[in-house]
Amino acid sequence: MLLVYTHKITPRVTYTFKHICKRILGIDVLFTSKVEDFIAHDSLKMSYTKQPLSNELFIRSNDLLFETGLSDIDINVQQWDNTKGFFPTGERSDLPFDIFAASFYLLSRYEEYLPHVNDDYGRFLASESLAFENRFLHQPVVDIWAYKLKEVLKVRFPDYEFPIRTYRVQPVIDVPMAYYFKYKGFLRTIGGTLNDLRRLRIKQLYSRYLVLFGFKRDPYDTFKWIIRKQKQHNFKFMVLFLIGDYSTYDKNINTNKKDFVSLIKSVADYCDVGLKASYFSLNDISILKKEKLKMESITHTDLKAVRHSFSKLNLPTSYRNLVELEIHQDFTMGYINTLGFRAGTCTPFQFYDLDYEVQTPLQINPYHCLDFGLLKYNSQLDKTEHLQKIIKEVKAVNGTFTPVFHNYTFSDLDRWKGFRSLFNLILESTE
Repeated sequence: MLLVYTHKITPRVTYTFKHICKRILGIDVLFTSKVEDFIAHDSLKMSYTKQPLSNELFIRSNDLLFETGLSDIDINVQQWDNTKGFFPTGERSDLPFDIFAASFYLLSRYEEYLPHVNDDYGRFLASESLAFENRFLHQPVVDIWAYKLKEVLKVRFPDYEFPIRTYRVQPVIDVPMAYYFKYKGFLRTIGGTLNDLRRLRIKQLYSRYLVLFGFKRDPYDTFKWIIRKQKQHNFKFMVLFLIGDYSTYDKNINTNKKDFVSLIKSVADYCDVGLKASYFSLNDISILKKEKLKMESITHTDLKAVRHSFSKLNLPTSYRNLVELEIHQDFTMGYINTLGFRAGTCTPFQFYDLDYEVQTPLQINPYHCLDFGLLKYNSQLDKTEHLQKIIKEVKAVNGTFTPVFHNYTFSDLDRWKGFRSLFNLILESTE
């Protein structure tokens, strides 16, 4: 167990140290502001304050973890071996940067509370982030910093046996529309037919009616392939279904269709199933609650996880709503068109509410690769290389790699050709 001496034990201090020490390094951590308790402790210990007590392992603290509220912080990112660091500490510190304050800044998404430019959907852009501007978005810097702390601890406490975590994969499959042609109802089918005719999409029109008359599988119906892949691996896929009301943004299948409900139940027999929350539920907790109850009535189990439509987050409201509805996991933290680590980590972490200065029960599972982010690479070789690079970064710190693919990604149609092999590459990376 690691004992940390600090002049003031704050919610920010306990939150950050527990992520770095417990979740990443597997070390239990306790805190004290009493010098006598610190001196008496005969195992791992360090001080996190402005001045060292004696010759103990010491990291000079930045003020960030002892403040409340938000302020405009001046950050100077510097090179640190093969990574980057910020909040420098000075010569007497055992690490050149305050990794705890820097980690809190990234994990709490501090920068997303400050003024910034959103995209057309109101999403925080990768280009607005500190990590993108300073070219460390491609690295799980929080985990890298944690391992640097581990090395310093090993030098000071050579007899201590540190636990070793293993690399793992958490595949996420997003299902905004389970079927492309089937179960759309009479009006939507006629509308789709007229649209095909108007745009002279004869091949699609032909495919539409082959599917509708049962001569061909619906291109978005890739669920047998998904279940087959699940059966081949002992880690669970998370499959998130959109079941909200039809709208301009959400064009899913109606849950009045018994075959759609049966599909959700059959997938839940093999995979973990969660909710893809509709676009309008993001700002309306009553809609989100309705969708939660609907999913629970289908699966006959408590809803575990949510991912918001269009990967849109309104912090802190989006996460507060999940906390209020006792939904414990989120899979929305990542970027649409950019591979990388939005929160600087490849380890699931708790949502810290900066307004209330409290750690919440909500676990954020950051994703590092969305299938759309791979589309900007033209060749299959380029896609494979960029995917392998980010997997390598996660493996280097034995983290959790979380990719988000869609059911239609596996259709092998047009721009999605070759994506089954990319998904297989991810699954096989654990072997």
